[in-house]
Amino acid sequence: MERTTDGPETFAPERPARSTATQRADPVQANDYDSFAEAYSAETENNIINAHWTRPAITALVGDVAGRRILDAGCGSGPLSAALRERGAVVTGIDASAGMLELARRRLGDDADLRVADVSDPLPFADGAFDDVVASLVLHYLEDWGPTLAEMRRVLRPGGRLIASVHHPFVDYLFQDPRPNYFATTSYTDEWTFNGQSFPMTFWRRPLHAMTDAFTAAGFRLAVINEPQVDPAVRELFPDDFDDFVNKLSFLCFVVEVPPSAAGSDD
Repeated sequence: MERTTDGPETFAPERPARSTATQRADPVQANDYDSFAEAYSAETENNIINAHWTRPAITALVGDVAGRRILDAGCGSGPLSAALRERGAVVTGIDASAGMLELARRRLGDDADLRVADVSDPLPFADGAFDDVVASLVLHYLEDWGPTLAEMRRVLRPGGRLIASVHHPFVDYLFQDPRPNYFATTSYTDEWTFNGQSFPMTFWRRPLHAMTDAFTAAGFRLAVINEPQVDPAVRELFPDDFDDFVNKLSFLCFVVEVPPSAAGSDD
C-alpha cells in the first residue's frame, strides 16, 4: 500500500501528520488502514509524493508490462494497479485492509482480482503464478523481510521480478527521529492525523546492506538500485512546493530477479 507525507521537511513518503513518537506501538492498534481508508486514499490520489514520485518511479522500473501477470502486493485503493492495467498488464491486487480493497474495487471494477491477504502470511497463489510482483512502500512495515520475500519469490516464475520501494535508509537515519545506531533494525511509531483523529503507524528501519542481504538470502538476484527524483511536472503542478522536493532523497527502489535457472530449486 502506498504511503504519504504532508510536509517536505523530511522528504520521506510517509507522513500525513507526524509526531516525534518512537516507541513501539501495540500491533493490534497500529497500522489500521480501515480506520482512515477514505481520507488516506483521497489525500494520496494526486499529491506530490505518491502521484508524482513513487508511482511513476515504480511504473518506469516495471517497463513494458503488456500481457504480463503482475501481483500488486499491498495495492491499497488501487492506483498503481490501475496504471499497470492501463498499460496492458493482467493485475492481481492484495492488501491486508478490506476497507482499502473496497476502494480499489470501486476504481477497478467488480471483475478485478482483488483479495484480502497480508504479505506477512503465506500468499494464496500457486508457485510461479506471476511474471512480476510490485510492492510499493510496503516492506518497511515488516520486522523480518525473510518470510515475505520467500513467498514473493515462490509465486514468481523463473526469471520473474520483484520491483519494490521502501523508505530510504539514509533519510530515516539523518532526518527522521535520528537514531544512534544506523546498523540496527529498529521500530518507530508515528501518529498520523485525519479529520482531527490520530492513528498510530509503526514501521521498521534497517541499513541498506540488511535490505540487499535479505533479497539475496531469499534467492533473488539484485538487478537495480534506484534513487528516483520527483517528476519534473511537479514544477508546473505545484510551483510553490517544487523547490522543497527537487533533488532531495525520499525513498529507494529495487528490482530483483529470480534466476532463470531457479525452476525446481529450493535454494
